[in-house]
Amino acid sequence: GVNSDSKNTEVLAWTCSPLYPKERLIHGTVLLSMTLYSTLTTTMITPGICSTDTPTSVTLQIDFPETNLEFIKPEPEERRSDLEEPTKDCLVHITRLSQTHSLLLLSEQQRRILWFYRYHCNNQNCSLPLVLGSAPSWDRMTISEMYAVLRRWRFSNPLEALGLLTFSFPDQDIRRTAVQQIGNLSNDELLEYLPQMVQVLKFEWSLESPLVKLLLTRSLQRLHSIQVAHQLYWLLKNAQNEVHFKIWYQKLLAALQFCAGKTLSNEFSKEGKLVRILEDIAKKVKAASDPKRKEVLKVELNRLQQFFQEVKVCRLPLNPALVVQGVEADSCSYFTSNAFPLKITFINANAPSGNINVIFKIGDDLRQDMLVLQIVHVMDSIWLQEGLDMQMIIYRCLSTGKDQGLVQMVPDATTLAKIHRESGLIGPLKENTIKKWFRHHHPLESSYQEAIRNFFYSCAGWCVVTFILGVCDRHSDNIMLTNAGHMFHIDFGRFLGHAQTFGSIKRDRAPFIFTSEMEYFITEGGKNPQRFQEFVELCCRAYNIVRKHSQLLLNLLEMMLHAGLPELNSIQDLKYVYDNLRPQDSDLQATSYFTRKIKESLECFPVKLNNLIHTLVQMSATGSAKPPAPETVPQEWMMLDAEKSIARATILGFNKKSDPLYLVQVVQTCNVVTFVEKSFDQFSKLHSHLQKQFPSHALPEFPHSWHLPFTDLEHKRVKDLNLYLKQLLSGSRKLANNELVLSFFLNRCTNTLAEDSSSVTLGPQSTDHKPGVQLVISYESTRLTIMLKHMRNI
Repeated sequence: GVNSDSKNTEVLAWTCSPLYPKERLIHGTVLLSMTLYSTLTTTMITPGICSTDTPTSVTLQIDFPETNLEFIKPEPEERRSDLEEPTKDCLVHITRLSQTHSLLLLSEQQRRILWFYRYHCNNQNCSLPLVLGSAPSWDRMTISEMYAVLRRWRFSNPLEALGLLTFSFPDQDIRRTAVQQIGNLSNDELLEYLPQMVQVLKFEWSLESPLVKLLLTRSLQRLHSIQVAHQLYWLLKNAQNEVHFKIWYQKLLAALQFCAGKTLSNEFSKEGKLVRILEDIAKKVKAASDPKRKEVLKVELNRLQQFFQEVKVCRLPLNPALVVQGVEADSCSYFTSNAFPLKITFINANAPSGNINVIFKIGDDLRQDMLVLQIVHVMDSIWLQEGLDMQMIIYRCLSTGKDQGLVQMVPDATTLAKIHRESGLIGPLKENTIKKWFRHHHPLESSYQEAIRNFFYSCAGWCVVTFILGVCDRHSDNIMLTNAGHMFHIDFGRFLGHAQTFGSIKRDRAPFIFTSEMEYFITEGGKNPQRFQEFVELCCRAYNIVRKHSQLLLNLLEMMLHAGLPELNSIQDLKYVYDNLRPQDSDLQATSYFTRKIKESLECFPVKLNNLIHTLVQMSATGSAKPPAPETVPQEWMMLDAEKSIARATILGFNKKSDPLYLVQVVQTCNVVTFVEKSFDQFSKLHSHLQKQFPSHALPEFPHSWHLPFTDLEHKRVKDLNLYLKQLLSGSRKLANNELVLSFFLNRCTNTLAEDSSSVTLGPQSTDHKPGVQLVISYESTRLTIMLKHMRNI
């Protein structure tokens, strides 16, 4: 329409419909429901955005002519004749371009280069979404070439195909190929990426698309599918709150419920009813006046009791593996923050597992928390695949509707703010607050050491995670510690560097939270300074492992760009994560970079100030602080450092002397490799010493009974001894890290070293005071890099 005052044209209403819905041109009279929004989301034109089924206040009638026009798909066709062979430098450049990993971050110039050399791109030097996405247009000739590239492409991994389901690829054949690849994922893997799959359903052209069929099929497979079906149900239910796609997602949800069968549909409706009752209770508790709030909660909980009397048992939407049969009213309460979230204690139907505590929130959009926790889970899976257990605690979180949802409570966990408050007014400024708290909870030395180990790994993991995702608004109220030592973060309302500000000053000034009190705890107040080196090395190793999977992480975020999340909606947000992952850096460059970030975090005083402000605010809200607990006298540090502990020991071979010596490769947890030679008799003595020292422990069986005339006795021994070593070192940590075992494999307290281990590593096992420097030198594509890693006694 034309505005009569300004004479400008304005959008009054709009609609969208495919011209060839069933391979034939649309014909006859068509009624199109129009959307009454003046702002047209041009980036999101897709058939799902407008439903022609339900009439709206403006309906457009179009009469298409009767024709027999068919849509004929272009055939794949390569046009190589006019293309020159790329030089070696050019191929290196293509590989470098592919490290951008996201189509949206490529410039026009870079796209032109990739498309020009499309026939020289393969899964070794590029990814298919980058090549196809660089095509200059969607004309017939270009599409036939895209099909040619698609047909000959070999996928290195099904996850590479995720990038072909984004908004950049409307072509149905390309999307079908992507779904075929994703169909190779197991149910557990598919579950990990389900939120993204539900988001990209927006870009499908029909409800009979391969992606819809894949998701429905996987939900209805009777084996292991309950998790997929439940998560899909709640993701679709939640997606109905997206204004443009409400009807699209309603149809998909109806399809799931129709296919699910009676039992599963009943389960869904029970869970839906449970959530509606919780929502109602939360609203009433929030609306009540302060003195009456407890009474209101007590009365309203009767409705939950009544619900369980009717249904007997119900699965928790948060985790369908958990079946609950009621609530323990006396343990239910609410938190005194703005939204007054409820703490509900459910009675577990599988009695021995104990009660399940859940938080129900209204007034908070939990979709962003869900996304952050999902990506943290993906990173943790990547570490575990590489054999690195970062002791991560990742709680569950589920948005069950607009600004409401459920959050799992981690048992035996306390906020850092509460720990600070127990230490008095200046708790946040003291160095030894965390150490004192753990000493108080772990009078036994062995359990105290275990707590330090858990803290050491989990703190490093969360440093890497919160840095890459730019998690902001970090203070002592959203960092938690479990009694067992695990540290974890909660509340991800701000991420991707969208920090809160005071005027023009950013509140989050540190790259991530690693404070001097955390370092104090890890190094036992400076008694073990090399522990800090180990911490830096662990962080850098974890960072480099994740960086190898930059493409997957960027794809997952790109697929969520149109989800309506407040802080993930532009290419700039994607670029933020790309800049933190630094996929084009070598491992050495990234190690050096992340080490600087640890130093920045450690020296950032505003973090402590922020924590102090939080403590003061909390104290004024709750009256005064409790008197600090008396400090327990620290016992001597008994446990051996992580640097000294052994990850594995393997016999590689033996010499042919009368009394053979076995060559043992020893790999320490810090990845230092040493070699020792031991006789069978020495192994036997070690076993008998362990039996004396640990009479109550179940030791692995030692292969003694070998007096039979075997032809290859020593080969048999190698095999059996390796099994013994594997069981010994992967069993009880107390056994594996015992001084007997360590001195046996690391040749400590003996002078028969095959090679002086201090020349191999600057680890703490060296007791001399000679100066030493550890350098890491690498030469890669004409670049020599020398990194000064550690120094001592200089």
